[in-house]
Amino acid sequence: MKDIVEQFPEPRPAYTTTSTMLKRMCDKQYIGFKRLGRDKEYYAILKKNDYFSTQVNGMITHFFNDSKSQFASFFTKNTDLSMSELEELQQLLQDKINQKKKQ
Repeated sequence: MKDIVEQFPEPRPAYTTTSTMLKRMCDKQYIGFKRLGRDKEYYAILKKNDYFSTQVNGMITHFFNDSKSQFASFFTKNTDLSMSELEELQQLLQDKINQKKKQ
């Protein structure tokens, strides 16, 4: 835990705060640990993509009335996407449409 706390800028969080956060992350099975004597070595369990997917789906459910098209509309209207990014999105959508048609 000392190594984790030292990664934060000043003022660093209290050890109790960090310990609580780590315990909650273990309880949610985001991270795990192995004992090294009196110390614990923490490691990731949840993959970044899985976590991100869960968070985005939760946001779509709570803020966009469970409508993925509302989310996509908001995203494209309220971000300053470049022409190449828009074309990339268009290609991704077309690929997904083609994939769905084959099913």
